[in-house]
Amino acid sequence: MLTSILLMGAPAGEAGGGSGYSSLIFLALIMVVFYFFFIRPQSKKAKDLRKYREALKKGDKVVTIGGLHGKIVEVQDNTFTLEVEDGSRMRYEKSAIASSAEDQITDTK
Repeated sequence: MLTSILLMGAPAGEAGGGSGYSSLIFLALIMVVFYFFFIRPQSKKAKDLRKYREALKKGDKVVTIGGLHGKIVEVQDNTFTLEVEDGSRMRYEKSAIASSAEDQITDTK
């Protein structure tokens, strides 16, 4: 509907000569809306997750992207060693950590 209003806005004598500018304005408006509603929030979320992963330390309880709950027992440069409930230890990449286990518990209450 907005497109038809913008296209009808040109006077009859110009034969649509001004519609090029209105199309550019409309395209720019769409790009701005796309940036503020999709790109910016996604990049902010990725930045927050990266900071969270860098701040993890020994003893933190985490959940992996696969759903495994565990406690960090060792921190290396690019990996964590997690201890699960039965005492077994597994090594995971830092990028495989999704969130804190405490966040999962508080979300369900």
